[in-house]
Amino acid sequence: MSLGKILVIDDESFITKSLKQHLEKNGLEVLTAESGEEGLEAFRSEIPDVVLLDLNMPGMNGIETLEAMQKINNEVVIIIITAHGDIETAVSAIKSGAHDFVEKPFELDRISVLIHKAMETVCLKREVNYLREEKYEAYSFDNIVGVSPAMQEIISLTKKIAESNANTILIQGESGTGKSLLARTIHYNSPRASEPFVEITCTAIPEALIESELFGHEKGAFTDAKVAKKGLFEFANGGTVYLDEIGDIKQSTQAKLLRALEEKTFKKVGGLKDIKVNVRIIATTNKKDLEESVRNGDFRADLYYRMKVLPIYLIPLRERKEDIIPLAMHHIMMFNKEFKKNITGISDEAQKLLLNYPWYGNARELRNIIERIFILEDTEIIHPDHIPSEIMNHYETAASDSMPIDLPNEGISLKDVEKDLITQALQKVSSNQTKAAKLLRISRDALRYKMQKFGLLK
Repeated sequence: MSLGKILVIDDESFITKSLKQHLEKNGLEVLTAESGEEGLEAFRSEIPDVVLLDLNMPGMNGIETLEAMQKINNEVVIIIITAHGDIETAVSAIKSGAHDFVEKPFELDRISVLIHKAMETVCLKREVNYLREEKYEAYSFDNIVGVSPAMQEIISLTKKIAESNANTILIQGESGTGKSLLARTIHYNSPRASEPFVEITCTAIPEALIESELFGHEKGAFTDAKVAKKGLFEFANGGTVYLDEIGDIKQSTQAKLLRALEEKTFKKVGGLKDIKVNVRIIATTNKKDLEESVRNGDFRADLYYRMKVLPIYLIPLRERKEDIIPLAMHHIMMFNKEFKKNITGISDEAQKLLLNYPWYGNARELRNIIERIFILEDTEIIHPDHIPSEIMNHYETAASDSMPIDLPNEGISLKDVEKDLITQALQKVSSNQTKAAKLLRISRDALRYKMQKFGLLK
């Protein structure tokens, strides 16, 4: 197996032949070309990992070949081969995007070292690209699941916001509604996607340290400040700062945050120098009414209205029931990959249980329930007996509170009603007698007696 693909472009055939022979001994696949035009054609068809490119060639010279290759693929590592005394041109090539250069005459071992370092760079670039693509896939809009009109409106609005130059975005909603997912989706679908995404949970950091975390501090600014430290705003320059639970930031930090938003500058704790940054702020809060915090004086009105330029409110899952089953199916597909299982759907009776549950923990609670089923159950279809007891109990309580029986004028057979209710209970729980007895609020022995009486025991 080849350790990498190298393209050598040099008009001197003895150089290409000797490099090919030497590098192939090191386990590399080597392609050769003796002109810029021929090399460019090989580059297009093969896309090598590393290119060794001579600067001085008749016809298309090295700089022209370099620029043409970069238009095709600017990720490939290019090492320039240059004649002695032509260092100025080699430096120019480095500025144009070449990785390194080597002077003629060169030792083959020197080339091996350069190729080894170049392959390390190639591997690092691939790893970075892989991780970046993973992020883009994880936070694509395809993972924002919602068929309800409310969610479709939120998705449409969020796409516009992500593509815009908006510097402040406020996302409000109950815990578990997906505020964090939405914040990351905005970042990774914006022009800032390749820049840092820096998160800070305001409730997780002691009040005395949050200003230092956000803006950094100078050496000696406070007792434990033994060295100067950059803040998250500096680290995120060009990218996004995600402030989770912004409503819990203290007033003094709010003032500094407002200045950073309006003037794009701030001072470190204990610092005198203004630091300029270009960041997008995405703030979230699960406070039901941040305006009430403003009225109480806990949150600055000017900061609130500065953050509220583009507000997004995520509606609780219980208020958009049409999203429950699509969201559950989305999690099933995700967990099928993770757990290497093949759950294909949810039975009608199990769907009724999910649809009638209030989901106070919102989408996060639903995800946890599906994950628990994957861990504990071995099934292809999710049935009622796979659903946790708290959901079942809620359904039973709701059913018992709203189950008046309208007795018809012509009367009805009590025996038939009893038999029908037992049959329904058994169907709801896939013939699990213990759960059926619980539904009917009788003992399992009493249920078995009645099943025998009505000929329902098999």
